[in-house]
Amino acid sequence: MKKLFAVPTVNGKLTAHFGRCEQFAIVETEDNKILSTTFFDPPEHQPGTYPKFLAEQGVSVILSGGMGGQAQNLFANNNIEVRMGVRHDNPEDLVKDYFKDLLESGDNPCDHGEGDCNH
Repeated sequence: MKKLFAVPTVNGKLTAHFGRCEQFAIVETEDNKILSTTFFDPPEHQPGTYPKFLAEQGVSVILSGGMGGQAQNLFANNNIEVRMGVRHDNPEDLVKDYFKDLLESGDNPCDHGEGDCNH
């Protein structure tokens, strides 16, 4: 079964702050194996644009350092699984660890009650 993962990145690695990513890595997988990784420039950052953009790409899972509550709710409304507090690493290694059930989630650095994380 095919599954798409999204990873917000800066310099090709996961960024701690979802709303400040330079690009999204979209990792296409099938039967727990990576088929390809493509980097996309995100649309202009406004509340709600990133979840909508990623849902339109067919993403099933987003691996993130942190994000605000509004983004989390929008992903949930689009049936996209969110894993937060993920370590700074390259997208492929994070997806491999997800499949091995080794991906550790930690604190959400954006959990400050101010809506979307913009710092």
